[in-house]
Amino acid sequence: MKEIPSHWKEILNGFLFKENVRKPNENDIPLSLSQKDGLIPTDLMKESSLKTSTYDNWKKVLKHDLVLNRFKAHLGVLMASDYEGMVSFHYGVYEPQLPLITKYYELLYHTDIYKGIYAYSSNGMTVGLQNLSNIVFYSIKGIYPPLAEQEKIVSYLEDKTSKIDAYVADKEKEIELLQELKQKTIADAVTKGLNPDAKMKDSGISWIGEIPEHWEVKRIASLFTGKVQANTDFKYHHAFKFYYGTLVPKNEVGDVEEYRDTYVKYSILQKDDIMINGLNLNYDFVSQRVAIAPSDGIITSAYVVARPRKGTNAQYYNYLFKTMDNMKLFHGMGTGIRLTLSFDEMKKQVVVVPPLDEQQAIVAYIEEKCEKIDKLASELQSEIDYLKEYKQRLIADCVTGQVNVSGV
Repeated sequence: MKEIPSHWKEILNGFLFKENVRKPNENDIPLSLSQKDGLIPTDLMKESSLKTSTYDNWKKVLKHDLVLNRFKAHLGVLMASDYEGMVSFHYGVYEPQLPLITKYYELLYHTDIYKGIYAYSSNGMTVGLQNLSNIVFYSIKGIYPPLAEQEKIVSYLEDKTSKIDAYVADKEKEIELLQELKQKTIADAVTKGLNPDAKMKDSGISWIGEIPEHWEVKRIASLFTGKVQANTDFKYHHAFKFYYGTLVPKNEVGDVEEYRDTYVKYSILQKDDIMINGLNLNYDFVSQRVAIAPSDGIITSAYVVARPRKGTNAQYYNYLFKTMDNMKLFHGMGTGIRLTLSFDEMKKQVVVVPPLDEQQAIVAYIEEKCEKIDKLASELQSEIDYLKEYKQRLIADCVTGQVNVSGV
């Protein structure tokens, strides 16, 4: 713990807060607590973490109570309540025992110092099942500045952090717009070509519309084959996995022989094979499902492998398929209850076929444009990361008295 101002006190949490197990009434609204959304009405959560038909054993929450997820205290999942309502019996609901500003303690307990203390003090060996009991919580020292200073610290930080958050939100929106520009740049190039003066014709493909007059339209089966071999002789010992539209090595731990029984069933990839994750298309409308193999290797046979035939520029079709993925066109090709895409279904689809030299020129154009867009996005993300780190340092320094805000 850092040194604190001499007129501040260190007081056990047990003298600052006590759990109050009040029974809710029928008018109390259910509240949920998450690291992303904080403590809000369950109905307002984008992804509600709690669905229940009974509220037996739930606890009433009053405004300014401290609500703590006992299993995620080490992640800072706790909040000063802005609502009157009720929470699951799994949560701890703590009522202030001294004149204090609960929001100050929310900020204090969110610091890395306290998250580290709670991680060390929680019971349980498995991450995610570590429980911070009342006895342990009460035995940990808290900080108790004079009430007036607590108020000033909270007010100061709310002003500063709101400005930081607004600036970060603007930068995140800029990144979002850059990603949209990137997708449009790719889509326009792979479907319309690079010559704005080219004569056009109807492609017969509803999602593309007109294409340059000299381009062809062919079935995917004439451009790719889905015939690939299994890794039956265990030639390849390490596998790929999907990661946001790319293929990266799987996280493998232990001896390679431990993976033999699994990996002999995997499909062998060749460099420039295109992978499509065609699983559960009706459940997931977000994931980037298309990737190109950066080298030879293996991947689970559950995925579609499209191997380019001679005369097919794999990188061009990687970009074309990514455009189709962004438009969620693969979702309409799957079969079965879970809408699973197979190569047999995919190969029936028709796509555009520019001359090979144009395919190569389009790929070069896209890579040049995307490199510039990615560079701008990376610079913005670095700025965002710095501001988030600065915000956490500022909060920690203020709530522990390293920065004096009493005159602010």
